[in-house]
Amino acid sequence: MISKKALQLLIDKLGAQNVASEKEDLLVLGYDSTPGLHHLPDVVVYPTTTEGVQAAMEIAYEENMPITPRGSGTGLSGGSVPVQGGMVICLNRMNKILEIDEENLTATVEAGVVTLDLFNAVAEKGLFYPPDPGSQKISTLAGNVMEDAGGLRGLKYGVTRDYVMALKVVLPDGTILETGGKSVKDVAGYSLKDVMIGSEGTLGIITEITVSLIPPPQDKRTFLAYFDDVRVAGATVSEIIAAKIIPSTMEIMDKATINCVEDYVKIGLPREMAALLLIEVDGHPAVVAEEAEALERILQAKAAEVQSARDTEHAAELAAARRTALSALARVSPTTLLEDATVPRSRLAETFAEIERLTEKYQLKVGTFGHAGDGNLHPTVLCDERDADEMKRAHAFYDELYEQVLAWGGTVSGEHGIGVAKKDFLALQIGPGGVDVMRRIKNAFDPKGLLNPGKIIDGKQQ
Repeated sequence: MISKKALQLLIDKLGAQNVASEKEDLLVLGYDSTPGLHHLPDVVVYPTTTEGVQAAMEIAYEENMPITPRGSGTGLSGGSVPVQGGMVICLNRMNKILEIDEENLTATVEAGVVTLDLFNAVAEKGLFYPPDPGSQKISTLAGNVMEDAGGLRGLKYGVTRDYVMALKVVLPDGTILETGGKSVKDVAGYSLKDVMIGSEGTLGIITEITVSLIPPPQDKRTFLAYFDDVRVAGATVSEIIAAKIIPSTMEIMDKATINCVEDYVKIGLPREMAALLLIEVDGHPAVVAEEAEALERILQAKAAEVQSARDTEHAAELAAARRTALSALARVSPTTLLEDATVPRSRLAETFAEIERLTEKYQLKVGTFGHAGDGNLHPTVLCDERDADEMKRAHAFYDELYEQVLAWGGTVSGEHGIGVAKKDFLALQIGPGGVDVMRRIKNAFDPKGLLNPGKIIDGKQQ
């Protein structure tokens, strides 16, 4: 429970319109997009400035109150669920694009700017912000940074980390840290910016971000390739990369996902196919023409059918259909368990074979899609959390899958983060030494253990 004194202090500092403590106002803040998790906070604040975040954190620090940062709540590992109650600091009202600097090719934004809004704003000036997480229509920039979000263009253009130049961060005790800048080269001291990226709100709360921008590609070509065997699709991805073709997008969907997406968007996807690859090459027109020709040769030799997008509108329609994969799958059953297994690309075909084996072993309905070019797959179990036996089988499916993924040199998360859901898997991946080093970093930034407690690793143990 929050004390009356602390609640009044929050109202005095942030304004009554930016503080809520009634249960009906808190219910939605107890969830993110992770199934099966719900914990109510005691209070939520909606700061509109860095100083407002600072004031809220100073009050929480004095009260020894857990603090959970939140954006739009699109996370898939429980990162923004207040598992120990306390205060949620929701940053959605800090949503201004502060600057688009065309001389330095940067943009500076507040934490709550929606990813697609930034993309559109810089596009109007002839610039390009490449990171494009699947939730880009609603996810916020600070959330992207805290999870180091990827996206469909990650294969060629990289992930959020690759574009972050500077951060303004409030530490648990209210200290404001500014790290990085607009200089392209900067090796002055520890790279605290990089420590913060992907830290999932466990070290500090980001309030302002400067990202780099690039010129947009001049041309692009989009292909759809259909396969009779999902393992052949996986092997084809490896062959494309081995041919030194780096598409901007190379996405995969298995048969279950194809059918769910077609039910949802009705664009004529062939339901009988075992898999499809959505591939886009972009860049200078001459390079695009050369890569498209080489790509088409490989696809024609491997795929059952190959199609080229008719025009830019058709290409956008195909990409939009891929972005609906999770929504389409979620319509099928009451509960959707979406995971984030990532393997070396040479292991993709074997990973699909393993997913098929485990699906049969545990008698589950599974749809798999993902960023094939990155080796980043999202095997999604369609289930019902009210069925205890089905949920037990679903978790056993993932336990066995991740054991094999790690044996192949993969990782338990390519872009969704660890949060609450994957702490045990992370410990298996990085071992006791890795956990201990991360705990020391956590304790150095957050000695009281108040900031997003229970996420990634637990602090304080010595």
